[in-house]
Amino acid sequence: MGAGESSESSESPESPESPESPESPEKETTTAGAAPATLSLRRNPVYRMFLVIQALSALGDSFSYVAIPLLVLHSTGSVVQMGVVTGLTGVASIVTGVFAGVIADRFDRRRLLMISDGARCLLYALIPLVWLFATPIWLVYTIVPVVGVFSMLFQVTYVTVVPAIVAPDQIARANGHLFATFAVAGVAGPALAGFVAAAAGPAAAIGIDSVTFAVSAVGVLFVRIRTSPRVDADRAGRGAVRREFLAGARFLWAHPVLRPLTVLLSLLTFLTYGMTDLVIYLLKHDLGHRDTTVGYVLAAGTVGTFIASAVVARVRARMGFGASWIAAFALAGVAVTCMGLSRSVPVIAVLMTVNVLCTGVAGISSMSLRQEVTPSRLLGRVTSTFWTIHSALGPLGAAAATAAAAGFGVTAVFVVVGIAVLCIALAGTVTGIAQSSPGERPLGNPA
Repeated sequence: MGAGESSESSESPESPESPESPESPEKETTTAGAAPATLSLRRNPVYRMFLVIQALSALGDSFSYVAIPLLVLHSTGSVVQMGVVTGLTGVASIVTGVFAGVIADRFDRRRLLMISDGARCLLYALIPLVWLFATPIWLVYTIVPVVGVFSMLFQVTYVTVVPAIVAPDQIARANGHLFATFAVAGVAGPALAGFVAAAAGPAAAIGIDSVTFAVSAVGVLFVRIRTSPRVDADRAGRGAVRREFLAGARFLWAHPVLRPLTVLLSLLTFLTYGMTDLVIYLLKHDLGHRDTTVGYVLAAGTVGTFIASAVVARVRARMGFGASWIAAFALAGVAVTCMGLSRSVPVIAVLMTVNVLCTGVAGISSMSLRQEVTPSRLLGRVTSTFWTIHSALGPLGAAAATAAAAGFGVTAVFVVVGIAVLCIALAGTVTGIAQSSPGERPLGNPA
């Protein structure tokens, strides 16, 4: 996973999205239509239940965020194999992201949420059960990418559900609550996973992960989701997925800010997708610390998401999108470089926090701009296309970074990645990104 796990540089399912929340593939909301709810969020039982099940799902994600790399490292001792597992998961998510939006539009969304959580429960439960008798690493290579498929399906379906359970004027506030809940899970999950892994082994932590998905799947039964028009699969015809994907791609290419933003984020994703594996390897291999230390450092980094959500609105209002995005990633590059040079766990934890804070600010700003400039009817396709394109190089980057760490040392990789991130951020000053403003409007409808 990338350094910007909950940002646009490696969007992932760990944080819900709102115009003031760090961006992640699964948690971004689109403009809502008419919603059924007139109750306040506090008095809306459907929303409260949804908040609970999303928290459980996020806790499961944050457990696997630590437990899976630890299991691979414990079983193989190889940072390269950690990177391969991370890369396979990314490939599965990217491929699924191409058609997940079409599935969410054509089928019952509550069932899709249940199926996604239920499948992740069963798949993750297999690992600790098998580990009681043997340690076949091929099982991890098989299961984890399949889990990535259901994770992406859950994330895309989640995007469509929030507007169906709250009123239109409550969406931003609801996503704020959801983001705060996911941030708490992101802080608690890695620390708990590290503690469980140290006490009972990574396989046991994965077993707990499966339980959280089971409870979340059951909880979906109590969430009533307003139905919305579905795409008729027969009327859509052959090639519909390709046409829908290309509509989003055409809009991205036509926009003077989104086009360079997509290109630069693709490069940043390549560089940072394997950052979690590198941090774990640095702490375990080079510095010789325990699993609990890994959990604490990653949890400390997640605190950066809280700070990002609190300061991003003021930062963007004062600096504008371009300056805030460029400055955030430039500072993130400096933090990554210093992380590789440090041998102090507290310093590394602080640098992780700075890195996540900066990528969070950049992700929030990027997501907000995309919402501002994209027509409502195109926002879903533009979002899924954006995720797919800028994430495509991530798996290759994770494999390359971990292979380089094994061959040249993890410190050298951190320094090279950090300097490269800084250079890419500064390259934004000669593109349309630097001239962008929060109020920029779309060029037209390219679809």
